[in-house]
Amino acid sequence: MNKESYLFDRIRWGAAIFLIFHISLLFILFLQDWKTEKMKWFILFLGVLYVILLYAAYQLIYRPLKVNSRIKAAFARGDSYEDIYHMPYLLNEEEQNMLRRFYALLDKSELITVSKKKSEYLALQNQINPHFLYNTLDSIVWMAEGGNNRQVVEMTTDLSDFFRTVLSGGKDFITVEEEESHIRSYLKIQKIRYEDILDYSIQIEPGIKDHIVLKMLLQPLVENALYHGIKNKRGGGCIIIRGYEDRDNLIFEVEDNGSGMDPETLEKVRKKLSGTFEGEQADLKKGGFGLNNVAQRLRMYYGDQAEILVESEKGIGTCFKIFLNKKT
Repeated sequence: MNKESYLFDRIRWGAAIFLIFHISLLFILFLQDWKTEKMKWFILFLGVLYVILLYAAYQLIYRPLKVNSRIKAAFARGDSYEDIYHMPYLLNEEEQNMLRRFYALLDKSELITVSKKKSEYLALQNQINPHFLYNTLDSIVWMAEGGNNRQVVEMTTDLSDFFRTVLSGGKDFITVEEEESHIRSYLKIQKIRYEDILDYSIQIEPGIKDHIVLKMLLQPLVENALYHGIKNKRGGGCIIIRGYEDRDNLIFEVEDNGSGMDPETLEKVRKKLSGTFEGEQADLKKGGFGLNNVAQRLRMYYGDQAEILVESEKGIGTCFKIFLNKKT
């Protein structure tokens, strides 16, 4: 039932039997002819050999097992991993490396940081969808009341596809192709709602569609282009989404020919995207969660291997660019 106790018992019994056998052999030899010089040296040699073997067995087998058993007992008692890590232990090099790795993984500050980042990411992600869901469901209701069954089916199907990507089995990263499908479902829904003012074009190079990117990377930018660009412009507008590669980077663009931004507003948006905006919290949220959301998630997951830039001109339109290092 307990292999370690079984092994300890066998080691003890083995040492005892070896000792009894050795003493018996020495006694027999001593009775037969202990007076010769050769026999004295032989008896001395056997005695020294026994001591060496016993010491080696203790150091190489019994003591390491005993120490490791003490470490496991400390785990079972609930001792802190700092105390356990600094206990004397006799392990081979692979086991020592394993214990060091285990100690590093259990670093409290690192665990807190990772948990905090994950919580922040989930909070940011959850900010993106609710109002879009509410508006879409409202649209489905009034279309159903108006007898537009075909549009109800189309919008419901697109909504299902949209949230399938949002959930994506709990994954934080998806392929560019999946991200494109996500954007297409979103725009098809919005096209039904804003048919008179919205047009769009998606231009993703086929060669980059298998690359892995952060989920929901483009949808908040497309949403921003619609609500703060196209809707604020008189007449119709167009949103163009591009994706291509340039040397070590994947580049994504979300461009609109909407109302654009004046220089002061553009500077504020750039500071928000870079994380250097020092205004009030209300000002930070102004203009929608989407832009801040994308910028924060990019910094959280890519660090300095990603960048988001914006160019805009009042009355002309706005273009957001995301640069992702393909090696990350």
